[in-house]
Amino acid sequence: MLPIYKLVINDEDETGVEFVSLVTNPAIEKDFLYFNENKPPLKFAIQDEEKRIISGPAMIADLPIYRYDDARGEYYVVFDKATIFQIAKKWAMGDKYDSVNIHHDKATNGLSLFESFIIDRERGMLPPKGYEDVADGSWFLSYIVNDESIWAKVKSGEFKGFSVEGYFDFDESQEDKIVNALMSKLKTIVGKWNGKN
Repeated sequence: MLPIYKLVINDEDETGVEFVSLVTNPAIEKDFLYFNENKPPLKFAIQDEEKRIISGPAMIADLPIYRYDDARGEYYVVFDKATIFQIAKKWAMGDKYDSVNIHHDKATNGLSLFESFIIDRERGMLPPKGYEDVADGSWFLSYIVNDESIWAKVKSGEFKGFSVEGYFDFDESQEDKIVNALMSKLKTIVGKWNGKN
């Protein structure tokens, strides 16, 4: 089994989310939903033009995300709900609301933030329909799409979800080391059980 590392940020340095990116394959493996006046599940006040709102998760708490680099090889990273709260707070306080780019490359001013909220069932902040299984602490965003070409790509399925872009630190705390050691032992036990050792 691959190791799992918790990623963290520090309020006193450059770590945190710099951009929200529109992508074809979000690392969190959840697509956003797009809504217009004729498309359920949300209904808006009747207007002549489409509402052009896209909504979905930016970060999902405790979801292992596969990564590879030359230094560590293959591994997973996770963000816990406390870190996601810290990230969203720093992002908001840094006025990054409309810092959006396309495929982690080209910045665009074609979107405007409409909503930002963190799932907290105790507070009544429930996941949107279609995302009922996400953990508390997950961060959702909604944007109004003002750019015609971006909206066409949302509707065509070229853009399917959000992906955050920023600087994060690895938290190799004792707890993470214990989890990784247990996973390594489990792999050895399973290998012996299967007659591989």
